[in-house]
Amino acid sequence: MAPVIAVTGASGQIGNRVARRLAEAGATQRLVGRDPSRLPELPGATPAPPATYADGEAMRRALDGATVLFLVSARESADRVREHISVVDAAVAAGVRRIVYVSFLGAAPDATFTFARDHWHTEQHIRDSGLRHTFLRDSLYLAGLPAMVGPDGIIRGPAGDGRVSAVAHADIADAAAAVLLGGDAHDDLTYDLTGPEAITLAEAAAVLTRFAGRPIGYEPETRDEAYASRAHYNAPAWEMAGWVTSYEAIATGEMSKVSNAVPMLTGRPAQNLAGWLTTHPQSWSHLEP
Repeated sequence: MAPVIAVTGASGQIGNRVARRLAEAGATQRLVGRDPSRLPELPGATPAPPATYADGEAMRRALDGATVLFLVSARESADRVREHISVVDAAVAAGVRRIVYVSFLGAAPDATFTFARDHWHTEQHIRDSGLRHTFLRDSLYLAGLPAMVGPDGIIRGPAGDGRVSAVAHADIADAAAAVLLGGDAHDDLTYDLTGPEAITLAEAAAVLTRFAGRPIGYEPETRDEAYASRAHYNAPAWEMAGWVTSYEAIATGEMSKVSNAVPMLTGRPAQNLAGWLTTHPQSWSHLEP
């Protein structure tokens, strides 16, 4: 019997593309979300009853009958790990046999980037569940680089001269679809999903300058300066720590790894920043003079 693949986040950038790739391949899917009206209508796909990650019983009902779960990580929050655990436990109760989880590059209990620690704890719970699993550890999103630029055209953060192997959402999604369709050949494996190169934020600023038509620069900050320059957002402590430590993880080299997993899984090169900006002009239109 063909597997039934439950896809979370099917209205988002990664989950939606995964669902469409699976539909093109003729897979049977269950699309999971809190608002079924936002889920795409695709051949072979049915919407699951509404469910949030935090509601374990609703998630169990949504996953009932699925054999594979594609788990897109929850939005960053103070309760993120607990939400992930709720979904994994619901998957076990529903009879799911395999999880493909979107994690983060360098996930570890002592990772500099605090959100990468959350991903490691989620990975560990999936391992402890006894389910077959594959972890997709993606680097920082390419979409995040133009978003780092302030109104004055400057990227600021404590990244030093470290490098980041930023990756496109589409490359993550296409790699995920290949893993989901590849079955047990990917069991118990971890793939680092990165762009084709690791660049400094100064190099990223130079690329953005060419597209924006005005100077974009990078100014390194100390940790104290980074917290001070972001204080006006009045963000909770966990969120502020995530912002600042994402830059610090670039400085330490924890985001610099370049992997061949995207071309190996998808059969095409991973996108670099210039190529991605060319096909996503809306991502940098706010930078134009």
